[in-house]
Amino acid sequence: MRGQHVAALLAAALLYPIADSSAASVFRCVDADGHITFTRHGCTDDQQQHLQDARNHTPSSGKPIPLADPGRRTTTASASSGEVVIVGQQDDGCGNLLTSSERRQAIIRKEVRRGMSRTDVESSLGKPDRVTSSNGQQRYHYREKRKGGSSRQVSFDEAGCVKK
Repeated sequence: MRGQHVAALLAAALLYPIADSSAASVFRCVDADGHITFTRHGCTDDQQQHLQDARNHTPSSGKPIPLADPGRRTTTASASSGEVVIVGQQDDGCGNLLTSSERRQAIIRKEVRRGMSRTDVESSLGKPDRVTSSNGQQRYHYREKRKGGSSRQVSFDEAGCVKK
């Protein structure tokens, strides 16, 4: 009987949620120019460091958190000057000559286009039959498997991108 009480108490202790388990230490770093950076690793010596409250409260756990007020939005100088700012653009290493849909279509059609990487070419045509290198540039050689079939070669530049 006593063993059941101990087991029940142990199970209850393990299942009891810890109140601060969802909290994380996030630092707000402000440099001399007023630029703000948020990090979990602390600030550099030339920045002011402030500890931020980063709790993810569960729904209905207390006081409601107000949503953003669209009436308080202000425009910045760069937005009013007509300058286009791209945030979060991915650099594919080959000059972004192909969009992701163009790249996908070329791979499906087994085509090789300028701006594709070695991985893209291997996804499209498979592993090469032979690889040669000269002056920092690589060439993939493909042979048609049928008798009398043609051969094909793909040249890459120093960065590993198809050049034509």
